[in-house]
Amino acid sequence: MSSDNGNGTAPHKMSFKDCTEVSAFCPVQATVLGYYPNMGVNAFLCAAFAVCVLGLVGTGVWKRTWGYSAALTAGCILEFVGYIGRVQLSANPWNDKAFQTQICCIILAPTLICISIYLTLKHVTLSISPELSRIRPRLYPLFFVPADVSCLILQAIGGGIAASAGKTNAALLEQGDRVIIAGIALQVAVLGFFGIMSLDYFIRARSWVKKGGASPEVLRLWNDKKFRMFAYAVAGAFTGIFIRCVYRIVEMAGGWGNPIMQDEPSFIALEGFMILIPVALLTIFTPGVLFPDMAAREAMRFRGRRTRTRGPLRTPRRPSTCRAPVTAPSLRRET
Repeated sequence: MSSDNGNGTAPHKMSFKDCTEVSAFCPVQATVLGYYPNMGVNAFLCAAFAVCVLGLVGTGVWKRTWGYSAALTAGCILEFVGYIGRVQLSANPWNDKAFQTQICCIILAPTLICISIYLTLKHVTLSISPELSRIRPRLYPLFFVPADVSCLILQAIGGGIAASAGKTNAALLEQGDRVIIAGIALQVAVLGFFGIMSLDYFIRARSWVKKGGASPEVLRLWNDKKFRMFAYAVAGAFTGIFIRCVYRIVEMAGGWGNPIMQDEPSFIALEGFMILIPVALLTIFTPGVLFPDMAAREAMRFRGRRTRTRGPLRTPRRPSTCRAPVTAPSLRRET
């Protein structure tokens, strides 16, 4: 880019790397997004994720669903921060810090949200019938959570490479893009495998129930409207995040500043709302209220860890032969 100084001398050269705000020499079309992000829509998404954070913290503390709520809350906080970045970009699309914030936070957040979804399959199999699962229920989070963290690490590395590339190092920016795509592609694969495992268990469980193999306790849970609402919410959340990840692969495959990346309506619909809707479903249809077995196991696991850390809080009583052991028939032992 160059500009004539008006006295016939050699023009002064200017690069987009010097741009800090929109001007005649730094048009908005030259930014990666190529547009002013819509203030109203992004402010709405920012506020909506903030409300979900408050709801998740409240129900998580109330029902002691520590693992489920912690991952989901962390993902929501990242979404909230990411859309703060987009709100800032609506005023100045050349704001580098705001752009890097929204890229890193919005790309990474769904990976944390997926952790909460992966935890549900373990608890459903424990409550319905562990024997119907093709693997031990406790192995589900041991596989899916590390796989999900691997997706997170890849995307974080890619985002870091892209952020360090600045405005002029196209080769480094392209490398970051490829690493991000690899992380999202791995996330799609992990999500797809989780969906297959969940569908397989549902088919086996439904057949088992129809053949009369379920106990009255399991039948009550299987037919419970609250439990079904929770299951439908998780299925809806899974579908939304899966759609979002496929969209992100297509968007990133064209490189930075491609026509898909510069189309805000598709971003709002397939990124913003495809994450907000799942988060809202998982916040409103909380397992603490709709799936008490899962909430109880989460609380018991936390109490168990705290006891192992702190040791016994009181002197154990001498066992008495007159007292019957207390059991919790609604909670199955993890296998």
